[in-house]
Amino acid sequence: MKKPIFIVGLPASGKTTFGRALAAALCRDFIDLDFYITQRFHASVSEIFARHGEETFRRRESSMLREVGEMTDIVVSCGGGTPCFGSNMEFMNTHGTTVLLKASEERLLERLSAGRHKRPLVQNLSEKELSEYIRATTASRAPFYDMAAICIESSRLENRSEISETVDKFLSEHPDI
Repeated sequence: MKKPIFIVGLPASGKTTFGRALAAALCRDFIDLDFYITQRFHASVSEIFARHGEETFRRRESSMLREVGEMTDIVVSCGGGTPCFGSNMEFMNTHGTTVLLKASEERLLERLSAGRHKRPLVQNLSEKELSEYIRATTASRAPFYDMAAICIESSRLENRSEISETVDKFLSEHPDI
C-alpha cells in the first residue's frame, strides 16, 4: 500500500490531466479534490464561492484534503490554491509525495482563457488581467509550491502522446514512487 501522491500547481498547469494519466500508469485510484468537494457538498466550486465565500470553501477543502490524505494507493489532483491555506502543504508532505506541475506563462494563459468559465477566480478577467493574475499568483504561491518534493514541467500535456511521454519520463526519473 503506497502513500498518496498529491499533484499541485497553478490553475491550468495540467494537474487533472497528469494526475489521471499517472494514476492509470500506477494502477491507483484518482481523486480530483475539487470534484470530491462538489460531490460531498452538492455544489460546484463556483457555487460554494458565490454562496459562502472563499474562506468557507478553503475550510471545506482542507477538511476533504485530510480525508483523502488518509487513503492509500491514490493520486490526488489538488486545487491550485490548496497548498496555500492552513497547513495543507505540510500535511501533504508528511502524508504522501507532493508533485508540483509548472507550465509556461503562455501555456497557462492559453489554457485559462479556454476554460475560464469553470474557474471562479478568473472567469471575469480580461486577457491582460489574466496575464497579470498568472504572474501575481505565481509569485504569491511560490513559497508554498516550492515546498513540493518533486517539480516537473507540464507545458506539454496537450495530447495523448505528450501526456504519455510526460508520465513515462516522470516514472523513469522516480521509479520508487
